[in-house]
Amino acid sequence: MTNLLGFPGPAELAAATPAERDRAVDVMRITALIGVVVGHTVMATSVIRDGVLIWDNLLTTSTAFAALTWIFQIMPLFFFAGAAACLTSWQPGADWGGWLMKRCLRLFRPVFYYLAFWACALTVLYPVLPRHVYEPVAGVSIQLLWFLGAYVLVLAAIPVLYRIATPARLAVGVGTVYAGIAAVDALRLHWPALAPLGYLNLAVWLIPAMFGVAYRRGLLARPAALVVAAALLAVNVVLMRFGPYQLSLVGTGDHQLSNTSPPSLLLAGHAVIMSALAIWAAPAITRWAQRPRVWWLTAIGNSGAMTLYLWHIPVLLGVHLLFDGLGLPRYPGLPHFVALSVIQLLLVAAVMAVLFVVLRPLENNPLPGWDSPVAIAPGRSGLVGLLLMVAGAATLVAIKWGLKDDGLICVAVMLAALVGARALAAQPSSSSLC
Repeated sequence: MTNLLGFPGPAELAAATPAERDRAVDVMRITALIGVVVGHTVMATSVIRDGVLIWDNLLTTSTAFAALTWIFQIMPLFFFAGAAACLTSWQPGADWGGWLMKRCLRLFRPVFYYLAFWACALTVLYPVLPRHVYEPVAGVSIQLLWFLGAYVLVLAAIPVLYRIATPARLAVGVGTVYAGIAAVDALRLHWPALAPLGYLNLAVWLIPAMFGVAYRRGLLARPAALVVAAALLAVNVVLMRFGPYQLSLVGTGDHQLSNTSPPSLLLAGHAVIMSALAIWAAPAITRWAQRPRVWWLTAIGNSGAMTLYLWHIPVLLGVHLLFDGLGLPRYPGLPHFVALSVIQLLLVAAVMAVLFVVLRPLENNPLPGWDSPVAIAPGRSGLVGLLLMVAGAATLVAIKWGLKDDGLICVAVMLAALVGARALAAQPSSSSLC
């Protein structure tokens, strides 16, 4: 029975779920997502001094928090779950561009609303906020879209990842990417002029995707997965202890060598660890997800996953600006730091609960024009796929600036590529067939 908020009840949802549904993948995805939202809310700190917004996080002030990122850097699980979920929808010889377009329809649908919101919000805020408050807000506004750009590029590689059908191919694929990242790190760290090569390390996100394929095909037994995780953890400890890498596996913005922007060999090892542990834990997660209430929360949460992921950032920024404006900044060393942390976490959670109910339909309801049927004429499939990859790459580049400066150009390129792909993948009108 559907409740007052329009959600089906636990019993109804359980009855409607196919027996073959891989519930572990869904649990991993929503758990990782909630971890991102909570992590950003807890870690973010801010204060406005002399008209300058200092947007920071606890990772720059606490070694303990930095060490915890070895547990709570869970972004690899998104790529693991995404590849596992998409594998069955791809068949060799299928229309690659059409397949990728269909995957991108839902991914980008809420992004259009999100960008429209920021276009309006920044237009209003520009004459109101001091320059050095406005610019950090505009810069942070679309940082989370990096995931979408990287995810589209990983999805574009699914036809290649589909070929991972044996443990040997898994080992070769993961080993090749890992060795490539090691080589790039060696070059960029010894010759600073080669630093731009570091962005080739975005291939790191292929690693959890390959493990996702291996998981769906049962290529890695649980005991072997645990051994792999332990071995790479030992390697990462050695790299951290004797190498040039900083402790935090999450970006800190402190201009030291980052493990995430661009990705490093340490993050590649972490992706292996998280993916192998996901395979090891999957049976227990599946049993847990059989509980009606657990599955209800999982399914409802995943039905608005992009809503949670995107909109918690403007909510978090708004909460910080509100508290900073009230003379209640939150940063370490203040006597009321813990109390403010709890209050802000509860406030963000409450606002996000409301926005989830209100904005979730934007993610699930068709967007006129964008969600029209996909029908690609012969010879256009590759171009459609290429344009979607351009959109993904432009999204990745845009996060360097956010919605200001060259970031605006990157977002324009992203939107143009998406519009071009959508136009090429449109079903011909009846008049054009005459």
